[in-house]
Amino acid sequence: MADEVDIGSLTSDQQLALQQFMAVTDQELKNAIPLLQRCQWNVQIAIARFFDGEPAEDPVAAAAAAQPPSDTRRAENLMNGLGSSRASSTSSVRRARIEPAPRVVPQPESQVDSQAPLVFTLLWAPVGLLYSLLARYFRFVGYLLPFIPRAWGRLTASNIRSPPSRRSAGRRPLSPRDTAARFIREFSEEYGPNELPFHEGGYASAFDLAKKELKFLLVVLVSPEHDLTAPFIANTLLSPEVVSFLRDPANNILLWAGSVADSEPYSVSAALNCTKHPFSALIVHTPSVSAGAMGIAARLAGPLTPTQYLAKLRAAMSSHTEALNRVRAQRAEQNASRSIRSAQDSAYERSLATDRERKRKAQEAEAAAKAAEKAAQEAAAAAERYAANLAAWKRHRAAAIHPEPPATADPKSVVRISIRLPDAQRVVRRFNAADGIEEVYAFVECFEVLQQQQTGEEARDGGADAALPVVDEGFKHEYGFRLVSPMPREVFEVEEGGTVGSRIGRSGNLIVEMGGGDDDDDDDDDDDEGRR
Repeated sequence: MADEVDIGSLTSDQQLALQQFMAVTDQELKNAIPLLQRCQWNVQIAIARFFDGEPAEDPVAAAAAAQPPSDTRRAENLMNGLGSSRASSTSSVRRARIEPAPRVVPQPESQVDSQAPLVFTLLWAPVGLLYSLLARYFRFVGYLLPFIPRAWGRLTASNIRSPPSRRSAGRRPLSPRDTAARFIREFSEEYGPNELPFHEGGYASAFDLAKKELKFLLVVLVSPEHDLTAPFIANTLLSPEVVSFLRDPANNILLWAGSVADSEPYSVSAALNCTKHPFSALIVHTPSVSAGAMGIAARLAGPLTPTQYLAKLRAAMSSHTEALNRVRAQRAEQNASRSIRSAQDSAYERSLATDRERKRKAQEAEAAAKAAEKAAQEAAAAAERYAANLAAWKRHRAAAIHPEPPATADPKSVVRISIRLPDAQRVVRRFNAADGIEEVYAFVECFEVLQQQQTGEEARDGGADAALPVVDEGFKHEYGFRLVSPMPREVFEVEEGGTVGSRIGRSGNLIVEMGGGDDDDDDDDDDDEGRR
């Protein structure tokens, strides 16, 4: 039925209830959904039915179909004597079923809140005051005449049916775990050190652990006021064969014991219908009754020898071992399937993560390649624009260079300069003494353009009147060389300004050095220091 239910079709409340139920019970989806549907998707009712055991059939239908019991008090005669009794016993054995084991979670008495309404409290205050005064008066009378309380107790027998927790003066109710620890401590103090594997928790935790791990839960209830308690513990429960049987891991037994003087064991005793002490009950998982049921496999009441005690336990365990082995195999198969599915999911997640990482690296590499290509294109475009702007600037600056003074000009207003270019070509030209030093730099920068103009290439490209190319507005030209006088070495920086005549004199020899001059200056300084 669970296979036919689409989880996506469930409402959000139903999905939340399914998640809570599976988290608490650790059940498969095919078993969880039908139980929740029968419980109208109530998580608390479903969990209670899972732990307490769901009846195999509808109790209403079973009650309606059940026939009224026959009167067993009738006299036995020759007609219905031996044969009918055997038939009735056989039919009763066939109809006998395993009694479901309850899951008891008692509430500590210290946590019970019995606060009455305010109006009722005000109305009851005078009665309570009168009761307190009378109780003190009768207590005082009982102190003076001690035979009166004893006689009253014999008449009313008030100390016979009161619960053990009420009759135990000064025995404070504790939590289930603390109650179990107190019982184990008192057991060791009274009967000496022992090796019994007591469960150090409450009955509910032992019940759940036995159901989860498919173990036999042996519940031992003792009464401190019973005369057979001490002989049973000393001769049967603490016998070496019983202790070794309970401690054997192959038997899969979980031992929980308690004294009915405590609240939780008393509640367990009432739930298990304990009428005789000492009492033991063997509780086991019963898949034949329900998927999550726990049943009482055996009841051991009264004084038993170790041999009888172990024989009854083994007989009850043997009748349920095969069913438990099937459930263990089924759970092992489910756990193996879950482990395989988890391993497959983990491998898929790792593969998916690897694919994502590979895809991310490929995208990053592609983005880096595109960025590098774009940067190279931008650099090439920038270099192309710079070359175009430089060529245009040279055309403009070559057109603005002052013409060379004629040979008949005044020698004082003319400076004759011999320039050695980077390609070892030497050029001799006259400059006006009043021209700035930048004029010499411009001549060197535009030398190729000036040569083209002299050889007539400008005329073939469109003539001297051809329109000059346009230089970008943001273009700023910088000279990539400097003019140096070899001997004595002197650098004529263009930024320093000045006229040709004032800086070079009547004539001079200059060398064009490419690039910045910082490194060369440092080398020259090192050479000068070496010569010194």
